[in-house]
Amino acid sequence: MKFLFFKMLVVWRRLRHGMQARYMARHDVGRQLDSLMRRVDPASAWHERANWLIDVAEWLRHRPAVSLLDRQAWNKVRSQRLATMLDWLDQHRDVRRNVQNAMQKTLREANGPELFSTTGLPHEPGFFGELVERLARMVLPRHLSPTDLSSLFTALFPDPDDANWLLELDNELLVRLWKLFADDGISHMYWQQIEEAITYLTTTVIADGISPAFRQRLEPKMPMRATPFLALRREIEAWLRTNPYDQAALRSVRMLVAVCHAQTDRIYAHLDEYGVSVSLVYRIERMRAHLQRIGRLIDVRAAVPGEPGAGRVQLLLADLISAHHNRGSVRGLMRRSFALLARKMVERNANHGEQAIARDAAGYRKVLKGGLLGGAVLAGTALLQIGVARLGSAHFFEGALASLNYAASFLLIAAVGGVLATRQPAVAAPMLASHMGELDADGMRGLIAEAGLLLRSQSAAIFGNLLAVAPVVALVCTAGWFLFGVVPMRTEQAHAELVSLSLVGPTPLYAALTGVLLWLSSLAAGFADNWFALRRVREIMSNQRRLVHALGPLRAERCAAWLERNVATISGSMVLGLLLGMTPVLAEFFGLPLDVRQVTLAAGTLAAAAFSLGWQSLATPEFWLAAGGVAISAFLGVGVAFACALTLALRARDVPRRMRRFVQREVLRRFVTAPAFFIFPERAGAGVDAAVHDEEGSGEDEDRDNGGDGGSATPIDIGNDTQTQAEWPGESARDSERNVHPEGLRRHG
Repeated sequence: MKFLFFKMLVVWRRLRHGMQARYMARHDVGRQLDSLMRRVDPASAWHERANWLIDVAEWLRHRPAVSLLDRQAWNKVRSQRLATMLDWLDQHRDVRRNVQNAMQKTLREANGPELFSTTGLPHEPGFFGELVERLARMVLPRHLSPTDLSSLFTALFPDPDDANWLLELDNELLVRLWKLFADDGISHMYWQQIEEAITYLTTTVIADGISPAFRQRLEPKMPMRATPFLALRREIEAWLRTNPYDQAALRSVRMLVAVCHAQTDRIYAHLDEYGVSVSLVYRIERMRAHLQRIGRLIDVRAAVPGEPGAGRVQLLLADLISAHHNRGSVRGLMRRSFALLARKMVERNANHGEQAIARDAAGYRKVLKGGLLGGAVLAGTALLQIGVARLGSAHFFEGALASLNYAASFLLIAAVGGVLATRQPAVAAPMLASHMGELDADGMRGLIAEAGLLLRSQSAAIFGNLLAVAPVVALVCTAGWFLFGVVPMRTEQAHAELVSLSLVGPTPLYAALTGVLLWLSSLAAGFADNWFALRRVREIMSNQRRLVHALGPLRAERCAAWLERNVATISGSMVLGLLLGMTPVLAEFFGLPLDVRQVTLAAGTLAAAAFSLGWQSLATPEFWLAAGGVAISAFLGVGVAFACALTLALRARDVPRRMRRFVQREVLRRFVTAPAFFIFPERAGAGVDAAVHDEEGSGEDEDRDNGGDGGSATPIDIGNDTQTQAEWPGESARDSERNVHPEGLRRHG
């Protein structure tokens, strides 16, 4: 037993410290190199030589667990270790001969096109296939294969900082390292494999470029032979057959690569018309990545030896390392594939939320009237829900009936032109994304002014709902009591409802959860609207033979147009009803004591409970605690839904992290300093001026926080590449996040 314990301890230490522990145990560098270099055998199997190369890379990369040096200093240490290793090999010519033979034999036996055509690039035809492939790579151990040199390359450079280290190597070290690794035969072999990689990547670009999904978003009537993608194939093949330094052919190839890259921008521009899907976004991103890699390989092949361009091989290898680590993660794949999808959902939600925005006093009154209609409908919804609860049915069927009740009520509210409180910010807040072009002083003022409009509209909806729901519930309960002699709740049930609505309890948590559900329903509405456009349902319905025969061409067109206008409202109402009704049931199934708190329904339940207990209940602390719970439900429902929608808008616009925090902080600061700006209608011409005045004062505070001198504003143009150098869609916007300085957040004082 003791022997087994020590054996397991040794295995654990080996797993923890890795293979380099056997060499790092010797403090003398000469002894470490002697032990490492003499282990190689050129006659051994390919896998043994590949693992030895990985051991050498780990020896160069080894870093103590505790160190006072930064990354740049450690890159210098690695360069010094490389120089020491090359010097040691020069002093031991017999060992150097074995090492050189082993390295060159390993490279000759490995197949190289995958190194240039697949490393760091998505290569599966669909998004979900690529996702499964990357998940499998995370779970399964790394496999080295002589038929795939990219596996050995990624094993040699497992750290993203390896790219910076490789770029910092001087020419002398690179030349010495090249003489150790390769000869003329290996150079010629990999030169051919670069040409094969260009051919392979060009073929994948053509396959996507001439597919129906791409052509219908470009020029559906253009002959296939006239597309720039097939022209790219012809020019690439001609250039590969000629001298690589032919400037005319090289300019033609580079021009067509740029034209094909511009075609992907055109596809992005047409996504609103034809709809957007995760699979389509993935294919566009894959084409852009392949075109970028083709450009890198063209630069390497066209580099003249002995000129500065010859160092492009070094840049290519560094790019392979960076691409592998930036694009190899599952999280990165999800982020890139869903970024544009989220942006399009945001824009569609914004279009559907315009109709309920109170932009002036007249609009405020209009939303208030819509809130009164919605409150009257929800009064009946609350009473029906009380009746469903009194049936005593199984929890699942009770949740299903509640979902049907909610969904029918929300659809009725939309049909009569009413407004549902707390639902609006989840739909309308993404409109803020359209105000995020330039987040300078003027852009921030406009953004906060738009936030004020949205939240004032929601406040009007809440006031309208609450002003209508309590009187209507009381009126219906009074009629039932006079006509039938019944009250909506028994005494015990009424007390239990007041306790469940109490401010002191889980009501704030339930209200925040309801805000998240409201936001999720808005996402479902956006997805339904996008699906309608993606599947071209309006065109299908307008030309469906049976529908046209039954209704006539004009009525069929009107029906399709009506459904296109209202598909988001219908789907959002149904999903919201399902979420509000089934979330407590699903939470109870998992043993979680969760519930929902929609402010209007909670107010209706409170009015019914007070009527059942009598007017004397209005003087009890229990009632006022429940009233406080209704108020906090309104505040948290609006706040959480708006915060989720604003965060989605900021992420969809690819705003850098520091700027996202800055925008959220400024909106919160404005709400704390002037809450009436977000609640009550502003006088004509006073709202924006007040926002500007407050923003100027907060800008001075921000300058002091950032150590600034109150100078002029530095605009940050998210879409036009002024400060952050951001391009949509792509990687540069995310890379520019670390280039945003506090000085770029200053505004006019």
